[in-house]
Amino acid sequence: MAQKLFISTSPHIHCGDTIERNMHWVITALIPALIASFIVFGIGALIVTVTAVASCMLFEWLISRFLLGRERSTLGDGSAIITGMLLAFNLPSNIPLYQIVMGSLVAIGIGKMVFGGLGNNPFNPALVGRVFMLISFPTRMTSWPEPHQLLSYTDATTCATPLNLIGQISGGNAAAADSLPSVWNLFLGNTAGCIGEVSALALLIGVIILLCKKVITWHIPVSILATVAVLTGIMWIVNPDLYVNPLYHLCSGGLMLGACFMATDYVTSPMTHKGMVWYGIGIGFLTVIIRFFGSYPEGMSFAILIMNAIVPLINNWCKPKHFGEAAK
Repeated sequence: MAQKLFISTSPHIHCGDTIERNMHWVITALIPALIASFIVFGIGALIVTVTAVASCMLFEWLISRFLLGRERSTLGDGSAIITGMLLAFNLPSNIPLYQIVMGSLVAIGIGKMVFGGLGNNPFNPALVGRVFMLISFPTRMTSWPEPHQLLSYTDATTCATPLNLIGQISGGNAAAADSLPSVWNLFLGNTAGCIGEVSALALLIGVIILLCKKVITWHIPVSILATVAVLTGIMWIVNPDLYVNPLYHLCSGGLMLGACFMATDYVTSPMTHKGMVWYGIGIGFLTVIIRFFGSYPEGMSFAILIMNAIVPLINNWCKPKHFGEAAK
């Protein structure tokens, strides 16, 4: 019997790595932070997360089905769930539901589907939605509930975040140092802030899962955190009265969440390890500049979006040599 000859493009041997597998591991890695947010903020954290995830899934299905005319649903790849979770993790636990829905529409519609869907978006969709909400609803986006109000939602008592206090100290208000929580409380998450940024411990557990499963590499998270640590450490050494210990910067705000889960997005980050390092250094540098000299106490979201725009240049600059090409 004659054998058939099949001709196909590479790769011919599949390693078993799929988009769905990686997305599901990212969702799994976010669960420790979700549990920590519920412990710290109670029912409000779950309401915000469920609303954001459901809205993102709904808008992706509607846009894909009725505007792009695609018969096959893309909800199964898990990317809409991750966008919803990351958007929720960048929000306070007392924000009105209609604002979450609007942010989800912008995240999915403008941040992702307008470019053609997963794999084509130049900017992180969750951050596009978050920045839209920050500009559109600045008061609600900067009202932070105190921790351990488990059954409170829209009527939760608000307070200043550690980054707000750090900014006041840098501005010369030495009294703000008395209200600054300890590094240990910041590490565990016993502070005010966005849902997913409060517990550095929970986020580190998640990133260890991703590293062990080889969903991400160490280059982006380590280069971001190292850059922030070095720059804030230099400023702390130069003037410890105005600038706090670098550990406060590493454990507060959205730095850990952005470095581990948002800057590492496959679509919007560089392709080579060298490019990833430069990308991380750029994010860390911009974050410190915005935190110290900008009008917002947090600069992680803006830093990632700015570096997302520079990724094509980084990929071109850090392009690997062709096989057999002589070194220049």
